[in-house]
Amino acid sequence: MNQHDASGRSTKSILLFLGVMTLVFVVGVSLIIFSAGDGIDISGDKVALVRVEDIILDAEKVNGQLKKWSEDDSVKAIVLRINSPGGAVAPSQEIYQEVERAAAIKPVVASMGAVAASGGYYVAAPCKVIYANPGSVTGSIGVIMNLSNIEKLMEKIGMSPMVIKTGKFKDIGSPYRPMSEEDRKLLQSVANDILATFIEDVAKGRGMEPDYVRSLADGRIFTGSQAVDLKLVDKLGNLRDAIEAAARMAKMDPDPDVVEDEERRGLLKYLLDEDASLALSRVGLTSGFYFLWPNW
Repeated sequence: MNQHDASGRSTKSILLFLGVMTLVFVVGVSLIIFSAGDGIDISGDKVALVRVEDIILDAEKVNGQLKKWSEDDSVKAIVLRINSPGGAVAPSQEIYQEVERAAAIKPVVASMGAVAASGGYYVAAPCKVIYANPGSVTGSIGVIMNLSNIEKLMEKIGMSPMVIKTGKFKDIGSPYRPMSEEDRKLLQSVANDILATFIEDVAKGRGMEPDYVRSLADGRIFTGSQAVDLKLVDKLGNLRDAIEAAARMAKMDPDPDVVEDEERRGLLKYLLDEDASLALSRVGLTSGFYFLWPNW
């Protein structure tokens, strides 16, 4: 073998070694970034933090996190941080059901922020323990539907709506005509039926008698301190207190590693998917029944 061939093979070996090391480095860094982005920590047992924030219009994100953390063996407990006045009925019910499933697997503790009212309280009910700050606003157990009538406005601008329908109730709640007494009775019966489910679920989640929950279900709000006296909340404390309690319930160190999913949403999607819906909900332009404290 001449000197030129030996030099060539040596160069190839060096390049191969550098290539392998580069690949190992890239894969390692990618795994670290991926793990950090998904809120995954490869070291030790953890408490997962799941946030329920603003008006509840969809359960997909929260339920996805609850399912993920309840199936993760390295996560020994979950803290549900709630800062919400409630929201649409069905998504609130879906989150309640997922919290209930998670709580059957591992400790789930609720921590109330500024407000956890109506649907915000509803989703906390299945948690093993509920913490609130003394000034947290909670309660507001009830159902609301906001409707508007713009008939006179339409007359002023010279517009006359025309409706074709297949039954007398098909346009119930229409903003273009007055609400009839029959309409009101029908909508009230639906609201009452939804409220009955609210009361039953809170009673089940809290281990209370339905009649006692019903006595509080007139839509009134409570401070965290009042809610403790009424047994709607278990203890006063902040988020750290809730995390430490969850760790103790899971027989962990009281100062555990805490993980949570990072928000991955573009600005345009955020503005279109959430802010628009929140704005419409807050001014009462969206139809439907809500577990919602409307003063948020």
